[in-house]
This record gives sequence, C-alpha cells and structure tokens, in this order.
Amino acid sequence: MAGLRHEFPLDGLLKVAGLARSTFYYQCKASQKADKHAQLKARIRSVFEQHKGRYGYRRITSAIRHLGTRVNHKTVQRLMQLMKLKSLVRPKKFRAFRGTVGRIAPNVLQRQFDADAPNQKWVTDITEFRVGERKLYLSPVLDLYNGEIVAYETATRPAFAMVARMIKKAFRRLGVDDRPVVHSDQGWHYQMDAYQALVSQRALTQSMSRKGNCHDNATMESFFGTLKSEFFYPNRFESIEALQAGIRHYIHYYNHHRIKLKLKGLSPVMYRTQPSRP
Repeated sequence: MAGLRHEFPLDGLLKVAGLARSTFYYQCKASQKADKHAQLKARIRSVFEQHKGRYGYRRITSAIRHLGTRVNHKTVQRLMQLMKLKSLVRPKKFRAFRGTVGRIAPNVLQRQFDADAPNQKWVTDITEFRVGERKLYLSPVLDLYNGEIVAYETATRPAFAMVARMIKKAFRRLGVDDRPVVHSDQGWHYQMDAYQALVSQRALTQSMSRKGNCHDNATMESFFGTLKSEFFYPNRFESIEALQAGIRHYIHYYNHHRIKLKLKGLSPVMYRTQPSRP
C-alpha cells in the first residue's frame, strides 16, 4: 500500500483496504525496524551451508554455542522454519536382522570401545549404498585400538559370501598369539554356523550387541556416518563400479592420512606404526 500512496490518496486506499489510519502507520513503523535476529540468521545459514544441509536445529544450536553465542534451541528451530532451512533426511540403516536363525553370542564387549594394543577388539557390521536403482553393500572390520579398517569387502548383494571373504581377509592381519574379541550386531550373517565356525577355528571370542541396540556397536556406526557424510553424500556416482573405486580410495585415505584428535593428531596407521617409547 505504501507504494501506491504516490498515485492515489491515502484515505481512499485505507477505505478500500479496510484499515484504520493508526494501523497503517504502525505497520509502516514496524517494517522499518531492523531485524533483531539478522546476525543470528546469518550464522544459522552459514553453519547450515557449511555442513551441506546435514545439520538440524539441535546441531546448529550446538555449533553456534561453540562459536561463543548463547542461543536457545527453540529460537534456532523457529528461525530455520522461517528461513525454510530443513536438514537432509538420513536414509534408513540397512538391517540384516531376521530374528533368531542361529546362535546369539553374549555381549562380551559391553561398550568398552578402547583397547591397549592392536588386534584385541574388532567390530564389524554392514551398511548399504544406493546408486540409481542399484545397491552396494560394504562389510568392514574395524580395530578399536586405533579405529583402523583392517579388512573390508563390497558386494551388490548382502550375501554371506561377502562377510566370509571379509573375515578371512581380517585373519591375515593376526599374529600367532592374537585373539581379538569380534563384535557385531545380531544380523543373520553372524548367527550362521559357517561364520561362527570361522571365528572359532581361530580361537576368537564372538560378541553381539543386544537386540535392536545400535549403541552397543557405536564405533562402527560412527565410522559409517563419517564415511557417508565425508565421501558418499557430497559426491555423485554414475555407476556401482565408480562407487566401489571411491570407497577403496576413501578407506585408504581414512587409514593412512585422516588424522584423529584422540590419536594425538595421527592417522590410524601412523598411530599403529609409530616408534614405541621406552
């Protein structure tokens, strides 16, 4: 209406709009006020774009607080809604649970996700990727000593042969006296007699998470989250073969070059191979 004042009398415009003169001037004054949340909105957008839409309002609130700004999560949520910023929906986790189809091992690991030396505690699981209408499955083994991926296999079907090849590869990393605990969820692969026979032949201890409790295998879940957020989500893949090659390169980078603060700024391989100190 303010823009029409230069062409038509104000009284006529107010009559057509059904507005009181006081209401019109109040709205004009309010529109001229500076947006008190302008700086916060800019920070919200900056964090949102920096993380490519992967952060929802809770993590954006945490990030802004770490920058030294006190802010309420409800304010961030409201502003994100006004700015139409919506975080990416995480794809559903691949689950290989089919009920009890074999022997369920006890939870020996008990969320003790640390180790004093290599090959004391291993964790494993399977995750799924989608390229167009095709799927790719990744089955790795991670050493809890340094977070290193000691072996992995990929396949276009989540068949037992993939898991069998993976665990046999991992066995090649074992010394004569190494007897790691091998922890997994209750997926049907790990309940099979064939898998348990492979583990027992090396005199290893099998451990399983409690039913439906992903926190019992949190380190493996964390690796999958890192792999997908740093490698899979930011890139586009034209074929399953391109994805397989990319996973191979990323895991090499993850093991040899990607530093971890908990490893004193070293990569997993650098930490494992550093000279022993007296």
